[in-house]
Amino acid sequence: MTSSAQNGTISVLIHGATGRMGAETVRAVSAAADLDLVGATCHTPRGDTLPTPAGEVPLSTDLASLLDATNPHVMVEFTHADACMIAAPLAADRGIHMVLGASGLNAQQLQELDTMSREHGVGIIVAPNFALGAVVLKKLAEQAAAFFDYVDVVEVHHEMKIDSPSGFSMAIARGMRDQRDSDFQRNETTVHHLPETRGGDIGGAGIHSLRLPGRSAHHEVIFGAAGQTLSIRHDTLGRDCYMPGVLRCVREVVSRPGLTVGLETVLGL
Repeated sequence: MTSSAQNGTISVLIHGATGRMGAETVRAVSAAADLDLVGATCHTPRGDTLPTPAGEVPLSTDLASLLDATNPHVMVEFTHADACMIAAPLAADRGIHMVLGASGLNAQQLQELDTMSREHGVGIIVAPNFALGAVVLKKLAEQAAAFFDYVDVVEVHHEMKIDSPSGFSMAIARGMRDQRDSDFQRNETTVHHLPETRGGDIGGAGIHSLRLPGRSAHHEVIFGAAGQTLSIRHDTLGRDCYMPGVLRCVREVVSRPGLTVGLETVLGL
C-alpha cells in the first residue's frame, strides 16, 4: 500500500501516457514543483523509458508491475472506459488514489468505483471534462433546464476520437434531466429520409456528435421555447486548458476519500 504524500510532494503514474491527453499531462506533471512523475504506461511497446521535460521515467505496457515498482500516490488515467475499469482495481488493491479521465463511464461502472474506493480506503475522482469553462457550461445548463422544455446538445471532437457521444455531453444531458420533474419534450419525426439524423436521446435531450479534423473539443447546449432560443457554448482550443483541472484533482484526491464525480464537485460549483 502506498504511503501518504510527504513534504508536499505527490508521486504520480500516468496510465495512457502516450495518448494526446496523456502526453499533455506528462508535460504538466513534470513542470509542477510539488508533483513527481514516477512512471507511465502505454498500450503498445515503445521502449522501457519515456523522455519527459524532467528526465526519463519508466515506461511499460504492464500496469500492475509498474505500480509495484514505482508505488505512486496517485494514478492518473486517460484511456477509455473498458481499459479504465481494468486499471482501477489494480490501483485500488495497492491503496493508490486515482484521477480518472476516461470517457463514457456508465452508472454501473461509477457504482463499482464507489464500492472500490470505500473497500480500499482510496480517493477516486472521475471527471468527464477537466476544463473550467466546460464545467461552468454544465452548471449553467442545469440551472436553465427547469425553464425550457426542448433542448439539444451538439458536441464536436477531432476525427480520431474513438467514442461517441462524448462522456461530457452525456453528463450534461443527465445533469439537466436531474434538475427537472419530467423528461424534456422531443419532436417525434414521422418521416425519416435518413436514419439516426435526429441524434441520441437522454431524458428527452437530443445529443448530436460531429467528428472533424481541425477540431479539439466543443460542446453547445441549445434550448428552445416559443419565439426564442438560448445557446450556451464552450470551445476547447488546446489541451493545455485541461491541465489546471487535472493538477487540481491530483492534489486533492490524496486527501479526498471515496468517489467524487465531476470537476465542478472538486471546485465546489
